Amino acid sequence: MEPLILERARHPISRRDIDPNVLKILYRLAGAGYAGYLVGGSVRDLMSGKAPKDFDVATSAHPQQVRDLFRNSRLIGRRFRLVHVFFGSQNIEVATFRKRSEDFADAADPMIRHDNTFGTPEEDAFRRDFTVNALFYDPRTFEVIDYVGGVADLQARLIRTVGDPEVRMREDPVRMIRAVRFAVKMDFAIESATRGAIEHHCADLAKASIPRVVEEIFRTLNVAGADRALILMEQLGLLEVLLPEISAHLKGGAAAGRTLDEAPAVRNLAALGRLIGAGAEPSRGLVMAVLFADLNRATPMRADPASRSQLLDQLRVRGFSRADTEQMRLLLEAAAHLTAHSRVARRLVRRPYFAEVRTLLEMIAPTYGIDLGAIDRFLAGPPGPGGRNRGGARGSSAAPGGVDSASSSDPCVIGDSIASAGDSLRDGFSGAPAAAGSDPAPGRRRRRRRGGRRRRRSGAAESVTPDAEGQRASHAESASRDRVDEADGVEAPPLEPTASGSEWTAARVLADWPHDEEL
Repeated sequence: MEPLILERARHPISRRDIDPNVLKILYRLAGAGYAGYLVGGSVRDLMSGKAPKDFDVATSAHPQQVRDLFRNSRLIGRRFRLVHVFFGSQNIEVATFRKRSEDFADAADPMIRHDNTFGTPEEDAFRRDFTVNALFYDPRTFEVIDYVGGVADLQARLIRTVGDPEVRMREDPVRMIRAVRFAVKMDFAIESATRGAIEHHCADLAKASIPRVVEEIFRTLNVAGADRALILMEQLGLLEVLLPEISAHLKGGAAAGRTLDEAPAVRNLAALGRLIGAGAEPSRGLVMAVLFADLNRATPMRADPASRSQLLDQLRVRGFSRADTEQMRLLLEAAAHLTAHSRVARRLVRRPYFAEVRTLLEMIAPTYGIDLGAIDRFLAGPPGPGGRNRGGARGSSAAPGGVDSASSSDPCVIGDSIASAGDSLRDGFSGAPAAAGSDPAPGRRRRRRRGGRRRRRSGAAESVTPDAEGQRASHAESASRDRVDEADGVEAPPLEPTASGSEWTAARVLADWPHDEEL
């Protein structure tokens, strides 16, 4: 098949728009006698007048040959054997041309499991997912090479699979999510046959690699049109497979006569998309918190711990990490505290995730009419009459150790409560005397002070003067009778003089004291 070749005058790609390190790789490959092209999304973005986020290189050199050619490189991957070439912190991916997978796939199960059969540039173009991602740029001739009609689809603003869409979606179901991402990112439409194949085979996503699916979900929602991505995934049936809780929540709103565009979850993601469009890079926990914010308001996690645990467990089974799900939970619970002006809300200011909580509230506030100014005034004002003190709460019952029983399960309170309980224990067992005229706290045992200076425990003898010898011996005898351990009732041995009769030793005292097994 003869490719469409666009000469330099017929396309907008300039070498000035290509990373210099990428050009170094391409020129070294050409100097070693290998074909090397700029491929994939970088050519697509350059043809659309956008700055590529990264650059990919395809070559006729095999992975080990590329590794031998670049000392600053390493081999990676199992399914796709690739080479990463390092320039400081920058990694540039170099792949070898490969053949079409359907030539070797089982007709009953066309899913790709091995893809290391090397081929020609034309065969490599026909094995790619979408036509707009199958364009090549040759830096030697400055030409764009199109084997699959990608230039026409760029002009028509269409996302179309390369080859039969029914086969291409079955051999790699993750392509369904990628189609949504490219359509939203580039503001393209999904071609009708490709759309029909996605709707028909969306259940095959359950067979795909879980880490790849989760990665693609976050990449799809981390675009400026995150709200449109959610709507398109729901319309194509993908959301019911990927996030059934969100899909059921959206369907419940539709049953009440509300369109998808009017759904609060979609409006929250629209705010997230505007934030991303402004250049922000939200964490995965924050993205999940925005996505689940409306579902959480309908069924608050704090009000139903069993439902919260079930939701988090289900998300982890689907591949979402514990770190991301726990961060989502913390952000949603903290936002609920701030919105309700609860007594633990002021503690959140000291939490490391408070900045993300504030960002979350700014995104969802227009949807629910949250008054951010009132929250700021509440945080800046003095504690109310129901505020907490260290070790307990006024006007409420407290659990032992100073932990408030009403909020002892709250993660925002537990840390401070533990610190408060630790202070209480130290106050109770440090042996400090109570203030004059004050009674010991009820239920707290008061330990007897052991008078006199602290004796050295280094084993060295502590000398006393002969004038004070009699007084010292009398005091030691009296103290030994009074020093009784209150917990076990073990009497301390009396201090006895040494053979010289002029000094006492700490070593003798420790030797006479009962051991642990005797207690």
